[in-house]
Amino acid sequence: METKVSVGVSNRHVHLTEETYKLLFDEELTKKNDLNQIGQFASNQTLTLKTEKTEIPNVRILGPFRKYNQIEISKTDARKFGLNPPVRDSGDVANSEKITLVTPKAEITIEGCIIAHRHVHMNTKEAAELGIKDKQPCTLKVPGIKGGTLNAVFKVSDDGFFETHIDTDEAAAFALNSGDIIDLEY
Repeated sequence: METKVSVGVSNRHVHLTEETYKLLFDEELTKKNDLNQIGQFASNQTLTLKTEKTEIPNVRILGPFRKYNQIEISKTDARKFGLNPPVRDSGDVANSEKITLVTPKAEITIEGCIIAHRHVHMNTKEAAELGIKDKQPCTLKVPGIKGGTLNAVFKVSDDGFFETHIDTDEAAAFALNSGDIIDLEY
């Protein structure tokens, strides 16, 4: 079947456990703005990502807290850092790259750096109506002069907002912006 889906371009960002956050900050995690995914938000807090090769400041922390630490970067970022993180689904951080998180309070090195696999968020009700299962493969078709196809997977959750997430490298390659509409085939 085929339908249309909006694009959400995901820049580098960090998901932390409450315990890790408290090691890095002496203040509460505060909301800057809501994200489309229900209950999730961009925080006011940022940190610096660092390796022996380079560092990138002002990387946003997303909330709420998670049960795992996950640092999502693009392949372009990985090259700058001198890293080779695996492409993974969110939450699959075992045996991923280590990276150092720096704040005025602390500097800690943790495992959890990945390149996020592109995915399409959907809530459980929509998924049931369409017969879609979590992690089911799908195809994104991008129109236009820089168009093409991308393999993705569905990410079904109770609070999922129907939207596809791609990283900044993929958005640049296909000349896409957040809010653009593309075709979804499943």
